[in-house]
Amino acid sequence: MTLKDKTFSQACENNKAAIFNLLAPLLQSKTDLLEIGSGTGQHAVWFAPQLPHLVWQTSDLSENHAGILRWISDYPADNLRPPIALDVAGGQWPAASFDAIYTANTAHIMAWHEVQAMFSNIASSLRSDGIFCLYGPLKYDGEFTSESNRLFDLQLRAQVPHRGIREFHAVNQLALDGALILLDDHAMPANNRLLIWQKV
Repeated sequence: MTLKDKTFSQACENNKAAIFNLLAPLLQSKTDLLEIGSGTGQHAVWFAPQLPHLVWQTSDLSENHAGILRWISDYPADNLRPPIALDVAGGQWPAASFDAIYTANTAHIMAWHEVQAMFSNIASSLRSDGIFCLYGPLKYDGEFTSESNRLFDLQLRAQVPHRGIREFHAVNQLALDGALILLDDHAMPANNRLLIWQKV
């Protein structure tokens, strides 16, 4: 893999196979997916070619587009779309609707009002029976799932006070408010979770 001039996330390389193994069966009947916060673009360029029936739409803040485009340029796929500008709380969401939405490692770096806005807009952008998949660390009933997650949460809050690992029940309530019903809560490597909701 050529990494020259590209942003790189070791976490993306480490978790992509585990995430894909769970996502792939769910996406077999889907036709278009919006990825919120594509980051480096590594997940998109690895997932999309293995799901050729599915249009994978990347998105992120404008300042992250150059890095995503470098990955897409080196690993193009017919069903992979260049990033659109998306600020979950302060910008215009795509006019199109989707039957799948995916985001990884975003909720703990957003402010809580941005997480709320994300779920509200997902509820509007997701078609009936569509699925929303969220990957990342969570806590349950105020308890972290590992000591490493507790330390990670402290590190996040020291960097920017509004960041932090989110409470599952609070996040799931946002989903319920948007008519999203939890299908699965998967334990993942490195003390992360993969949550799957479906719009009713």
